[in-house]
Amino acid sequence: MSYRIGFGIDFHQLVAARELWIGGVKVPHHKGAIGHSDADVLLHAICDALLGAACLGDIGLHFPNTSKEFENIDSKILLKRTFELVKKENYKIINIDSTICLEEPKIRPHVSEMRRIIAEIIDVSVGDISIKATTTEKMGFIGREEGIAAYATVLLEKI
Repeated sequence: MSYRIGFGIDFHQLVAARELWIGGVKVPHHKGAIGHSDADVLLHAICDALLGAACLGDIGLHFPNTSKEFENIDSKILLKRTFELVKKENYKIINIDSTICLEEPKIRPHVSEMRRIIAEIIDVSVGDISIKATTTEKMGFIGREEGIAAYATVLLEKI
């Protein structure tokens, strides 16, 4: 058996009057993330982790922010397409561990739904998806609520 580990990271600015999408869930908040797509920082980090583990480049290579095709696209679609690329290389996903960094809003009430959505898209059980959240204790751009970050690690197995 052959295993691969991948790591992904993503950042987006937060601004007023924009929806906040995290893990495929619209999270109620007075600020949202700016991006070419829906700016779902968690799904973007997971896509990069999956692509990296399969040695397929990164999210910008497959879904460039210069393409009209991906403007305002739902990041769940990007995750599904990423999953298809990974499957085409004969990998299956063993598990995903991820962390979201932001001061507000609290993520815990939304984690179950995020895990369910992600698991459904990538054809794994909810128990194979870990989503955690942390703050930066008011330090830096995240602490000032100017931005959001997400980190993801994945384990793939060659089939």
